[in-house]
Amino acid sequence: MGSDPPSSTLLASRLVAGTLRLPGFVNAHSHTFQRAMRGSAAGEDFWAWRETMLAEAERQTPALVRSSYEQTYREMRAAGYTAVGEFHYLGVPEALAAAEAASAAGVEIVLLHVAYARGGLPRFRQESVTAYVAEIETLRAAGLRVAVAPHSVRACSADWLEEIGRYADAEALPLHVHADEQPREIEECLAEHGCRPIELLARTGCLGERTTVVHATHADGPELDLLASSGSVVCACPTTEADLGDGFLPAERIRTRSIPLCIGSDSNVRIDPLEELRQLEGIARRQTGRRGMFSTPELLRFGAEQGARAIGIDTWPDIEIDLEHPSLAGVDLDAVHAALVAGCGADVVKGSKE
Repeated sequence: MGSDPPSSTLLASRLVAGTLRLPGFVNAHSHTFQRAMRGSAAGEDFWAWRETMLAEAERQTPALVRSSYEQTYREMRAAGYTAVGEFHYLGVPEALAAAEAASAAGVEIVLLHVAYARGGLPRFRQESVTAYVAEIETLRAAGLRVAVAPHSVRACSADWLEEIGRYADAEALPLHVHADEQPREIEECLAEHGCRPIELLARTGCLGERTTVVHATHADGPELDLLASSGSVVCACPTTEADLGDGFLPAERIRTRSIPLCIGSDSNVRIDPLEELRQLEGIARRQTGRRGMFSTPELLRFGAEQGARAIGIDTWPDIEIDLEHPSLAGVDLDAVHAALVAGCGADVVKGSKE
């Protein structure tokens, strides 16, 4: 994270009266209702945590979503996230409420509307892909930006994945899906389909340049090769992956294959894009014993431009960095970008305390 040649992100930055103007960060994967669970979710592993999460999901109503999401989106906006991909499985009325909340908070939103064929709670599930597509079309008719999101290979059968993949391709919509987050998920996929999750996504036509695979924590070499050859994106959520004990992103292997990366706050146990980016580099350093695995321009692209690509937006608000913040005291201007990623928190964003 030292001196680097200019990138499009750095060239887009501007110094104005003691502030540095940058493209806003893009939160490409958020379950906003889970913000309420921070510090209180019990359980010794992901699967025990999931039971608490399901109970929290069950109590959500459109009114609760409208009020609590606005509060959390305002936290995101203050932290420097100016756009969010909301991975949403609570229902259509709640999706409309989430969009209202984002608008009130000044955050651009794309509803990553989830397809759920089995498992989870009854409120998550649609009776068919046709019913799921009807929900997508309802949201589009209401003027919302949407993406399709088969929840996972656990929640969607192969025939659902095939139909959703065809619909996404025909409509040129982004496709987001969890994959390879937990070893048990992989074991169950092998037992049912005789292949690993990302291999199943490839077989069913769900990989491509508009696809974002969330986590890929336990992806093996052949699966990463499939992501690279298809042009798919990986969304890493390091603070959540640490909190849930998911494991470490295979950062070096992703980098050597030039697989695009973006970031998400996921369960929102912490809302700080700089921390997500810093952890990406920290994971890569610990895996390799080498520093500077990702350059500063690369990390800033992960946080902004590649997140925007993942959720399918072309424009989103800028942010201003307070160059007079104590964490930047004494830092030379030519080192500010690197210092941001190396040692600053979200409170360096101007207006974060307003």
